[in-house]
Amino acid sequence: MRGPGDLLYNFHWIVPGEAARSAQAWAGFLGPFLKARGIRGLINLRGPNPDWRWWRYEKRVADEARVAHFDVVLNSRRLPTRKMLAALLRAFDAAPRPLLLKCSGGQDRSSFAAALYLLHTRGWDALAAAEGQFAAWPYLHRPKAHQHWLKPFLRFARADAKGKPLAQWIAEDYSDAKLKAWLDANGMKDSYRGLYDPRIPVPGL
Repeated sequence: MRGPGDLLYNFHWIVPGEAARSAQAWAGFLGPFLKARGIRGLINLRGPNPDWRWWRYEKRVADEARVAHFDVVLNSRRLPTRKMLAALLRAFDAAPRPLLLKCSGGQDRSSFAAALYLLHTRGWDALAAAEGQFAAWPYLHRPKAHQHWLKPFLRFARADAKGKPLAQWIAEDYSDAKLKAWLDANGMKDSYRGLYDPRIPVPGL
C-alpha cells in the first residue's frame, strides 16, 4: 500500500528492492524518506547545481545518511548526447542498491531513465516493461510540447542497436544527430526542442 510519502514524491519501485524513481523532495523530509525505503544510492537527473538550495540540501542529506549521490544531466526537451547517456549508465553501474532515480516531478526524465535502467540491466526483452515506465498512471507522465521524443527513443534505440546491448550501442553507434534524423523522418520534428547544448544555461535544470 502506498503511503503519504509515496504520493507526495511520486515514488514508485522500478524493480522492488533494487531501483526506484521519484520527484524532487521539495517538501523536505528527504532523510527519513530515504531511510524508510532503504535507499543506498541516489541518482539526481537534474545535474550538479551547487548554486541552488535544493541541490545543497539533497547533497548534505545524502552525505549524512551515507547514501551515494550521483549527478547526471538530462533534459526532457533536448536530445541527449552520447556523453550524457554514457554517464547515466555509469551511474546505474556504480550506485549501490537499492538506488533512486529522481528529477523534478518524477514524471518525464525519471520515466526515461527508468526505462533505460530496465534495458541496461535486463536487455531488450524488457522493452515492454521499459515502455510501461511512461504511463500516465501511476507515473503522471503526460508529455508537454517538445517532450514527445522520450518514449519513441526506445523504438529508435532497439532498431538502431540491431541486437547490441544498450551500453555497447551507446558507446559505439549512438549520436544525437542520428536520433534527430530518425525523429524527423518519422513525423516527429516537433517532438523535441533541439539538440542539447551545454553552453545554453538552464537555471536549476
